[in-house]
Amino acid sequence: MAPPKRVVVADDTIKADDAYRLACEGTALLWRGDFQNARQLLQAMARRIERKPRRSAAGTEAWNLHRLAQSQRARILGMLLLPFDADHGVPLRRAPDVRQACLEAYGAADAPYVASLRELLGLIGAHEWRKKGIAIAAAGGSIHPHYGVFAPVRSEYVDLVATAPLPAARELAFDIGTGTGVLAAVLARRGIARIVATDLDPRALDCARENMARLGLSAQVEVVAADLFPAGRASLVVCNPPWVPARPSSQLEHAVFDPDSRMLRGFLAGLAAHLAPDGEGWLLLSDFAEHLGLRTRAELLALIAAGGLRVVDCIDLRPRHPRADDADDPLHAARAAEVTSLWRLAPLPR
Repeated sequence: MAPPKRVVVADDTIKADDAYRLACEGTALLWRGDFQNARQLLQAMARRIERKPRRSAAGTEAWNLHRLAQSQRARILGMLLLPFDADHGVPLRRAPDVRQACLEAYGAADAPYVASLRELLGLIGAHEWRKKGIAIAAAGGSIHPHYGVFAPVRSEYVDLVATAPLPAARELAFDIGTGTGVLAAVLARRGIARIVATDLDPRALDCARENMARLGLSAQVEVVAADLFPAGRASLVVCNPPWVPARPSSQLEHAVFDPDSRMLRGFLAGLAAHLAPDGEGWLLLSDFAEHLGLRTRAELLALIAAGGLRVVDCIDLRPRHPRADDADDPLHAARAAEVTSLWRLAPLPR
């Protein structure tokens, strides 16, 4: 976020209503009081945001209103700032030791700095995910996501890759945009002899390599930096691109938002040229964007046809995450109707 234009010093004596008013006006509060009191203040400010009545909407309008509300919430709550020492320590009473969490996200610091409490809580959460890992039975162990790398907390797309019928030839597969490496690990456990997993994000590359080492798959899975495809052809090429064709508002959203469907378009346009004879491409995609009016099924099918591809099969799974059943979610209608699909694609006959 951009630095605030005005900053005032605040401590335990400030009232939540005053803090909320200042934040709404664009004034940041540099906290000098007790750390745990700062957390309580942040929660109180969040409650005041949630009191605002929500306008009823559907489809694209609901999406735009949701994104606007998210942006406003992030801006307001991001106005509560904390001081950090050069070693990432927080010099406040009752502050936890957050140095490792900050080091994993920010790297080494060479001077004191400030950051928002809201962002710090996100860093702490990411550190806990990385430390504890996420158990993925089909991968043969736990996947440990790094900060900024999409965590495989939704299991539908993993389950689809774990159960879809494999091509007859199983010597080589490509995992495009591997992220944590979870799908490469699943393919390795299913008996693919060698997998080349690609990504452009240095965080993702480090994360995938670390996960392959943890799972004992480093000899079977090669993680390489590439924009979509590595060199050569494979019998199976898998891609789980970001599902929503929208502009990310932060670096962390790049795993979820794909501006103008860049990755989806690139994958479908280049897939045929990277498939071995009788090979298949697996596109993992939710239709959430379709229910929001951000992309139509006809547009997706047109991209598939433009890539010289045909649909061999489409395997669907309904979502199982709690938000699909949350009627208070402003995007409930789209989430409840969402389906995640594995599209089995093959080149058109010449």
